[in-house]
Amino acid sequence: MQRRSFVQHAGLAGVLSLGAAPAVHAQAAVRWRLASSFPKSLDTIFGAAEVFAKKMHELSGGKFQVSVHAGGELMPPFGVVDGVQNGTVEMAHTAPYYFVGKDETFAIGCAIPFGLNSRQMTAWMYEGNGLKLMREFYAKYNIISFPGGNTGAQMGGWYRKPLKSLDDMKGLKMRIGGFAGKVIERLGAVPQNIPGGEIYQALEKGTIDAAEWVGPYDDQKLGFNKVAPNYHFPGWWEGGPQLDFFINQKAYDALSAEHKAMVEAAAAVAHTDMQAKYDARNPLALKQLVAAKAKLVQMPASIMDAAFKASMDIYSELNDKNPNWKKVYADYAKFRADQNLWFKFTEATFDRYMQNAKL
Repeated sequence: MQRRSFVQHAGLAGVLSLGAAPAVHAQAAVRWRLASSFPKSLDTIFGAAEVFAKKMHELSGGKFQVSVHAGGELMPPFGVVDGVQNGTVEMAHTAPYYFVGKDETFAIGCAIPFGLNSRQMTAWMYEGNGLKLMREFYAKYNIISFPGGNTGAQMGGWYRKPLKSLDDMKGLKMRIGGFAGKVIERLGAVPQNIPGGEIYQALEKGTIDAAEWVGPYDDQKLGFNKVAPNYHFPGWWEGGPQLDFFINQKAYDALSAEHKAMVEAAAAVAHTDMQAKYDARNPLALKQLVAAKAKLVQMPASIMDAAFKASMDIYSELNDKNPNWKKVYADYAKFRADQNLWFKFTEATFDRYMQNAKL
């Protein structure tokens, strides 16, 4: 009887302990706000933040809620770094190169002229030293970063008049994001950094002569072809621009290990999803734009060559005056050289053949 009583009580204790275990590890509900730099109308680039929020909800069983706010809703589109840094919001989704005015090094985490393409950028981030180096830099702003999408190589923008030579850059007022503005300024143009939702009006009113955004899918939604029909390619300043999720370091540190793992996983899903959507949607949008009388114009070699030289000169100058830039760019440049050597014999050769094949 004593033995049976012991077994019964031990069994009951075991059941109780098993029942109590989930309570010990239960995650407290978390609510974050995410400030985007993009308008809701751009479902692909803005949508990456929504993909992240949805995945966090799924992974946490609804315990981790992220509310997504379009650019201008909580703060200006270009104010999100300040918002995350000072803890006004827990996180943001943005293009780091918008913030080169704070430090040129921000651009390396997104895109610099004649830089890495999207696959190379992802490789540098996840398998090279990219994520480590950029996080060391962002720590100065109380931020931890996660890759949050890539548009792939972009188009070279919309122009009222086609560019035929380097002379056509003189005095050209162009909306262009990030670091590229510094380059076209050396070619004689006048860069304007305008949020995506405000570009059409500026182009329509003649405040600017040209504008670049992303590529056919987004550009068609924004209607640029209606006011500037000449569509140049390629966007030499954005071979593979990466978007980022910026998270307030204190807010991130307060998360459990499980929630941190969810953040990493959800960001990776959003990162892959954005690239896939752009690659899938751009071809049809380009066909439709051409059918609507958009004129495809290849960027003149004289402009490409002058822009390449100006870019390399600027990078060299920054190496001499910006220690943050020098540290990150040294690793980036070496990775870029190795990647292009490899791609020359594989991706590029294969792509050229397939593009000329009769499919």
